[in-house]
Amino acid sequence: MRAGATPVRAGDRRARYGGWAVVTGASEGIGRAFAEALAGEGFDLVLVARRADRLDALAAQLAALHGTQARVVALDLADRAACEELLEATRALEVGLLVAAAGFGTSGPLVTGDRTVEAQMVDLNCRASLLLAAGYGARMAARGRGAIVLLSSLLAFQGVPRAANYAATKAYVQVLAEGLHRELGPQGVDVLAAAPGPVHTGFGARANMRMTLALPAATVVRASLRALGRRSTVRPGWLSVLLELSLAPLPRSMRTLILAQVMRGMTAHHPA
Repeated sequence: MRAGATPVRAGDRRARYGGWAVVTGASEGIGRAFAEALAGEGFDLVLVARRADRLDALAAQLAALHGTQARVVALDLADRAACEELLEATRALEVGLLVAAAGFGTSGPLVTGDRTVEAQMVDLNCRASLLLAAGYGARMAARGRGAIVLLSSLLAFQGVPRAANYAATKAYVQVLAEGLHRELGPQGVDVLAAAPGPVHTGFGARANMRMTLALPAATVVRASLRALGRRSTVRPGWLSVLLELSLAPLPRSMRTLILAQVMRGMTAHHPA
């Protein structure tokens, strides 16, 4: 927690940060779970993802349940111009909270993967996180209040064979959040990296990983919102905490060897 900062209670988040929250990746998984939780706290929402039909359905659901005002912005944030389009589309709103949950992963040997897809993952996981954190962070700092949640991963803390590029993108997000936590904190902006392990979302299918002991997305959201304003990083779930305690004392090279075994099990179904 920043020196002199007051922990943010659920009922106080809207008043502390501002009335609007932007949630990327809101059509499913962790992004959708964040949107549902924030609507329950009284935030109005900007829902961002590629699929307008899913966003429209979610907006209608949240309006019916919570009276939430929700604006749908259908964009693929991997596209080079999309982040600026989103920033411009929300210029008139007092966005007090950004949840950058859009992202995807891949698995398997990098050299046999699709280089175009790997580059798109860098654009979405890294470039979009950078541009949105910088854009909304500047607006929040100018007002003297706000919060940013970036989605890191347990894989962000060491190299990970068979998920080398994905882990590298999440290492970028993790370090970005840690730096912004200190940089923007004195200007009234809370920044958090949420670094979960496996989560029950569509991520595993797209990344072609078989994940066991996965968390519900709502568990990640609850842990992240509890940690927001208190620390720079949260690792949601008992498995994440256990892995942190067991891996943290080890040198990075040893952590990489251990994660190599984990990834081998998660990708054992891949063709030889």
